[in-house]
Amino acid sequence: MVLFLILFFGIGFLLNMLLRMSWIMAIIYPIVCVFIINDTVKFIDYFRQPGETFQLLGTKVTNLAAADILILSSGLIGAILAGIVIRSLRTKGYQMF
Repeated sequence: MVLFLILFFGIGFLLNMLLRMSWIMAIIYPIVCVFIINDTVKFIDYFRQPGETFQLLGTKVTNLAAADILILSSGLIGAILAGIVIRSLRTKGYQMF
């Protein structure tokens, strides 16, 4: 859990610094979670066969163990914390952020 929190905080912090968008990782993170949860389906299949792929994704999400849900949610918390930290640094006057 700590690994995912720190990992996505760091990635989110760097993306926020480079792209100057405070919440970019919090927006991208659900897509990353879809890739982690449903790794057998190609991304293009979500557009070609949306009914089947979203049904499979829903089945896999409901079958996740509690530990997996906690790990993925800690990554989301890290992405949100990166946005909060960047936002607070910008309001305090740090121009490089």
